[in-house]
Amino acid sequence: MTFQYRNVFVEDASTIAGPYEAEGPLKKYFDKTFDNLYHGEKTWETAEVKVLADSIDTLLKKTKRKQEEIDLIISGDLLNQITSSCYSAEKFGFPFLGIYSACATSIEGMIIGSSLIDGGKIKTAIAATSSHNMSSEKQFRNPTEYGAPKPKTATFTATGGASILLSTENSGIKVESSTIGRIMDYNQTDPFNMGAVMAPAAADTIYRHLEDLNRSPDYYDLILTGDLGMYGKEILIDFMKKEYGIDIKDKYNDCGTMLYDLERQKEVQAGGSGPVCSALVNYSLILKMLKEKKLKKVLLVATGALFSPTFVYQHENILSIAHAISLEVIK
Repeated sequence: MTFQYRNVFVEDASTIAGPYEAEGPLKKYFDKTFDNLYHGEKTWETAEVKVLADSIDTLLKKTKRKQEEIDLIISGDLLNQITSSCYSAEKFGFPFLGIYSACATSIEGMIIGSSLIDGGKIKTAIAATSSHNMSSEKQFRNPTEYGAPKPKTATFTATGGASILLSTENSGIKVESSTIGRIMDYNQTDPFNMGAVMAPAAADTIYRHLEDLNRSPDYYDLILTGDLGMYGKEILIDFMKKEYGIDIKDKYNDCGTMLYDLERQKEVQAGGSGPVCSALVNYSLILKMLKEKKLKKVLLVATGALFSPTFVYQHENILSIAHAISLEVIK
């Protein structure tokens, strides 16, 4: 399902990045970084709440928006009952929609906010998300205290919070269109190979977006997936060419391979993942390039693996989804 929007714009965004992300190549583009995973808190979970709230507060200050000017906040994360988002939103008193698409959450939030704005229901919406390496890893895979070894296909959950403000104010960067993804099942069961799990969902969404709007990859300056990592990135390129006859290689990159220095930061293995992975890249470097008109048309495709440890232990397949949104410079 693909929508086109008439009057939705990106006012600005904020990014708060953790210590591993601060060692990567995008450090200078983040609004803030912190050097300890506890971030002054007693637990990893409350640290994540603090970081997400900081990203929302930073965004309000950057845009000079008062709290009463925000009609809605839409947020999601990886913790049970999206607690990071709930506890963060409570600090501001905004009307709140909590969402979950795993690592595709940031774009789902943008789609919901853009659709409500374009439909005339609201004028402003913040879409926010967060993840924390320690809180997420211990919940979805093995307790981090075990120090269990991981295969080279494993990705590294990013730590940080990111928020973006959508509104009817013409900023020159328009939310042009979006495509809502479908849940895909490609018989994958390995929670340490998220690239293979999510690549088919990314391919399906990209293909349907291009078909629905009668476009080729050349329409965009850049097509950017969320967090497939180095192996999932290659799977997607091959999948698009073999299944759909579409070559995206020259227009394509993946946020999971951009967030870290994969040659130097060995602990990140195949690259970044987590809801905030793509948001940290998209809301910092990519938005800056759009503002400077170094990019004029980008397709952001966030990818998510929809699974729980319970189902993994029962040897059920891991499902995936991908949502896409198109941003364009209009002046």
